[in-house]
Amino acid sequence: MDLIDENYLFTSTLPDYERYGLRTQMNRCSVSIASNISEGSSKRTDKHFVKYLEDSLGSAYEWETQLVVCFRQDFLSEDVYLSLESKVQKVQSKISNFIDRLDSNN
Repeated sequence: MDLIDENYLFTSTLPDYERYGLRTQMNRCSVSIASNISEGSSKRTDKHFVKYLEDSLGSAYEWETQLVVCFRQDFLSEDVYLSLESKVQKVQSKISNFIDRLDSNN
């Protein structure tokens, strides 16, 4: 949820011409990360939950790719880029570790 908050703060600074491009896509990805985890937690089996976690992980990698695009287009400073990149990589690591634990239980 913290990544969503930081994402919305960042994307509000993107140029107006990115309103329906990167801004919209990054907002959707960040929300998708948390939403897939939430939705998956309602599933009856770990196997089904893992599918949603994998979708969440995919959204996290997609968001990171879009962050790289923003950095390469000079839409953010290196300091902000590195901070956000570190945070999304921590989220990716936590989701991956959770998937591994659930997979090892089956």
